[in-house]
Amino acid sequence: MRIRPFDENDTEAVVALWRDCGLTRPWNDPYRDIRRKLEVQREFFLVGAVDGAVAASAMAGYDGHRGWVNYLAVAPAHRGAGHGRALMAEIERRLEAIGCPKLNLQVRADNEQALEFYRALGYAPDAAVSLGKRLIAD
Repeated sequence: MRIRPFDENDTEAVVALWRDCGLTRPWNDPYRDIRRKLEVQREFFLVGAVDGAVAASAMAGYDGHRGWVNYLAVAPAHRGAGHGRALMAEIERRLEAIGCPKLNLQVRADNEQALEFYRALGYAPDAAVSLGKRLIAD
């Protein structure tokens, strides 16, 4: 998998990926989410391409206190190959490079598969019922 920045031409493929992975909700317009992300720290919107086609994606950002990850998705046909792990490692690397000390993310409580994935990467429940991992010891 080749990790690269999102390009506007990836929009339909990314929205289809998010839908295939069950990440969209009626109250969140994925097209609007993409437009908003492209206005703020667009360099943290990554896709993973396999044979030139979008197979994975992740949105990340840094608010000066913590980093956040949203929309981590790997196409069902490409799961188990380490693509999600690779995307998270790249996000962590990029956030740490700009001084981000901690990365947070949220997982729906009933998504056991995602919870296990993040636990295997070193994430643990925070008191706020989100997951966090310290990137730089303070």
